[in-house]
Amino acid sequence: MNADNENGDPKPSPETILTHTGRQTGDHFGFVNTPVFRGSTVLFDTLDDLDNHDHPYRYGRTGNPTTRAVEAVITELEGAKGTILAPSGLSAITTALLSVLGSGDELLVTDSVYEPTRLFCNETLGRMGVNVRFYDPRVGAGIAELVTERTKAIFVESPGSLTFEVQDLPAIAKVANPLGIAVVVDNSWATPLYYKPLALGADIVIHAGTKMFVGHSDAMFGTASANARFWQQLAKTHRLMGICASPDDAFLAARGLRTLAIRMKEHQARALELARWLENQPTVRQVFHPALDQHPDHAIWKRDFSGSGSLFSVLLEPAPREAVAAMVNDFELFGMGYSWGGYESLCLPIHPERIRTAVDWNARGDMFRIHVGFEGIEDLKADLQAGLDRYRAANSWFNPGAASGA
Repeated sequence: MNADNENGDPKPSPETILTHTGRQTGDHFGFVNTPVFRGSTVLFDTLDDLDNHDHPYRYGRTGNPTTRAVEAVITELEGAKGTILAPSGLSAITTALLSVLGSGDELLVTDSVYEPTRLFCNETLGRMGVNVRFYDPRVGAGIAELVTERTKAIFVESPGSLTFEVQDLPAIAKVANPLGIAVVVDNSWATPLYYKPLALGADIVIHAGTKMFVGHSDAMFGTASANARFWQQLAKTHRLMGICASPDDAFLAARGLRTLAIRMKEHQARALELARWLENQPTVRQVFHPALDQHPDHAIWKRDFSGSGSLFSVLLEPAPREAVAAMVNDFELFGMGYSWGGYESLCLPIHPERIRTAVDWNARGDMFRIHVGFEGIEDLKADLQAGLDRYRAANSWFNPGAASGA
């Protein structure tokens, strides 16, 4: 058991929460897993039952035992007042932002934010009359200089999912909380096992559950959890917008959550080993992983996080597109695709310089985002080694000056 909770009772460990919370075996004829409840209509026995609003379920869109089981696990892990489920991570993000913003308000967004979040902020919120400004991910307490009387929310993503800056969340929250500004955090990378944004001063924490929660690359899913101050706003917006996750996808998320602690330990160990190995490879200019000592935000990561995720980026020496193609087209184990969090390893060329607006991204070279899955680590190193060899060979062929260091 962990430290006591607010009632003085011993708190269960995260592993125990993941294994037991949300399971109502006695209600389901002894079956260990909460079954999939597919349905829209809920029947009421009497008019009083219909009018009293005390039935646990009223309509399929507003929840069922399958979805409630997942909400219970995430709420307890996050230390939240409540959790809503969404059909994707982006849907969870948009629901959370719409719950705290209105026309004429201002939103501050980290410049390292997930690109679909950036597009929603610029295009949809902009069209709604919300003023969106992007800020340096390393601004910390300097966020105070950006806040205006119109600022109603600050969106934090720590670390950024391409460039992996770690934000000083306590410093940002110290500015925002007294002013009533909502601090919204995307916590998909570390999960609540390794990072607790609500405990550090955030108000709403979001997960692209498609990734680490589901863990098997077979469902789209999202969650948003809020503290007591913002829970009613989040829950009401979720209900009024008609946002709901499929019961089948909720079941797959519940299945994934039961093994999250074990998977995260493996992802962390493998990703760190591969990141450290890459640091010593020719052609590699920089590895962007917050748990590495050389990372510029390592001290903040070490202070606020208890572990690290499966994802990091690597910068290679500049080369023409043909060299990038030679590297990624012939991988045997690494796949090339969006998302991450599954059992399969991924390597994706990325271009943060194309989307940054507050702070120029001027690291010269080719960047790749790597998700480390569960293949043998030596097999993954061999696959990457062969890819790096192809990259260097193609660079020399298409750019003869590279071979001589010109």
